[in-house]
Amino acid sequence: MTQNLIQAGSFLTLHYRLSGPDGADLVNTFNDKPATLSLGTGELAPAIEARLIGLPEGARTRFDLAPGEAFGERNPEMLQRVKLSLLRQLGDPDEEYHVGDVVQFPTPDGQGSYAGLVRELGEDWLLFDFNHPLAGQPVSFEVQVIGVL
Repeated sequence: MTQNLIQAGSFLTLHYRLSGPDGADLVNTFNDKPATLSLGTGELAPAIEARLIGLPEGARTRFDLAPGEAFGERNPEMLQRVKLSLLRQLGDPDEEYHVGDVVQFPTPDGQGSYAGLVRELGEDWLLFDFNHPLAGQPVSFEVQVIGVL
């Protein structure tokens, strides 16, 4: 019987752990139910998917991704000031904001949301960082391939 190898578009059942530069787990399914996902649908970063291609069912491996490879480089244009009046209009008018808070913003079509991290507080504005928290950071990805369809 030939082993199924992961290919573009494969449907996978796997355990995986993603950790940041400090080694702390960001996602870890090893102690829980395995994840099921389809390659090429954007559930995993393209650089991670590229490394999964060709792995056989049953493989357990780990790879390190260079800074910026998994989640892109930090983009200075992703730092944006947002007027406090707009935040009060979009969200809770009585909300208190602090450096380090993560705030969800609606997408322009209203169908989803994206997160911004408060970096600075101004008199009538906040400086948000809309970069992925791991942008420009090295990450480690450990995977155990359970099934390939």
